[in-house]
Amino acid sequence: MPAFDVTRSRFRLGDDHVFVLAQMATGQPVPEALEGARAALREAGLINADGELSALLLPLMKTVVQPNVIVSLEAGGRQGSLQHGLLIGEEHVVCHESWPGEEEAVYRLVEPRTVVWTLADLVALRQSGGAPADEAVVETTIGALEAGLAALEKAASTPGADERALVAAALEAAGGPAAPLADLIVELRSQWRVTSAWQGGPEGERKVVARIVAAWDCGPLGYWLRELPAEPVAEGTVTPQSAFRLRRVTPKRLWQSLTDLLPDAAELAS
Repeated sequence: MPAFDVTRSRFRLGDDHVFVLAQMATGQPVPEALEGARAALREAGLINADGELSALLLPLMKTVVQPNVIVSLEAGGRQGSLQHGLLIGEEHVVCHESWPGEEEAVYRLVEPRTVVWTLADLVALRQSGGAPADEAVVETTIGALEAGLAALEKAASTPGADERALVAAALEAAGGPAAPLADLIVELRSQWRVTSAWQGGPEGERKVVARIVAAWDCGPLGYWLRELPAEPVAEGTVTPQSAFRLRRVTPKRLWQSLTDLLPDAAELAS
């Protein structure tokens, strides 16, 4: 069910709720199939008896229907995949965060000056408690990597299984190095990919511009930038024989990578 918290300008909304609100905010009809979602919004107090959006929603919906920059975050871990992101508008910034096993996401307004901090929080970037600052590189193939991840999933559902041993064996069988990749896979908290997109270019030549960064958060083993496959990864171009490479980086380096995702004013189309 949709809900809201007026003290922090945050809302719990599912995809259908957001679509209904966007349709209403732009004066478009709501499909009959989504009448249930509209009724739930009305029951929650986000739509009044006259069919008007609550005033609480106006800053949020103004940004949702007309963002200048869209930042999407795909995060995967042992609990499955999650979708988070930021919508950056002229006046407001909307952050949305999903939760494992929940249909609704939390949408909230954040201070525009804290966009990088918010993005760092979405990927759980921490300054302390990580690996040493010296760089290291791990290389294998996509096929070997997928074999190691599949072994971890199987081990996690087998009581008493030695996760590292099973992952290492799977990596070796697939022709990849067992160390230190096996350790990284076992300690993997999340593998995430952040894409920032906007309309850019000179007048008459506007196009969608995107920047992407992908990384692994391996807890006590630190943060690792994914260098290969290189972004953007076109559909159908990655095969089991494709190269996979991780490079260990400091939190400071990863912070800079997140900062570099965002365009400056000169890069945005007017």
